[in-house]
Amino acid sequence: MKKIAFILSLTLTLGFLSCKEEPKGDLIKGEFVYLADAAVFQTDQEIYGVIIDEKMHELDDMVQKYKKEDTDMVPVEIRAIKTPKPEGEEGWDYRLQVTEIINVFEPNAESNSVIKIGS
Repeated sequence: MKKIAFILSLTLTLGFLSCKEEPKGDLIKGEFVYLADAAVFQTDQEIYGVIIDEKMHELDDMVQKYKKEDTDMVPVEIRAIKTPKPEGEEGWDYRLQVTEIINVFEPNAESNSVIKIGS
């Protein structure tokens, strides 16, 4: 009976230890915009490309109600994993993979955070 209890206890312990928690990433505040095939996240110090995936599309859906033009950047607070861009790929040095959307904020009316294309 003691052997069975020991084996069961060992199995449960190993099961809990082997569970890996998904990395949540760092908390980052900045401005986000998604245009056709490029997503950009800008902080006060850095500009990142954003990995286009399901979570990025969820963020884009949430910022739409605050955009007056397609090129408007919207302030957001997210958790994201920062990785260097693959060698040979165009774009910024680092890219973000959004793991959690914390907040989406209404843009400040005085802010000029809009990307204008063309004249």
